[in-house]
Amino acid sequence: MAKIMFSGKGKEIKNNNSIAEASEELGVTFGCHDGLCGTCLVVVESGMENLTSLTKNEEIFGLEDDQRLACQVKIKSGTVKLRELKC
Repeated sequence: MAKIMFSGKGKEIKNNNSIAEASEELGVTFGCHDGLCGTCLVVVESGMENLTSLTKNEEIFGLEDDQRLACQVKIKSGTVKLRELKC
């Protein structure tokens, strides 16, 4: 089982699954769920190596090395700690 951490809370999910549902349950803000609006932009504080590669939609956003769209990414295994980007 993999684990998503956000705001001091954690949620276990099956390996190789999308982190969208777990992230939303933990409090990440979502808009479109399609990788188009950027509302679910998160900073990966640790565990980036446990995530899948950038999707085409994420590449369009020109994300920083530690940023991902929670609606687009899957977790391979392990633990990933996220925080929302503060603009």
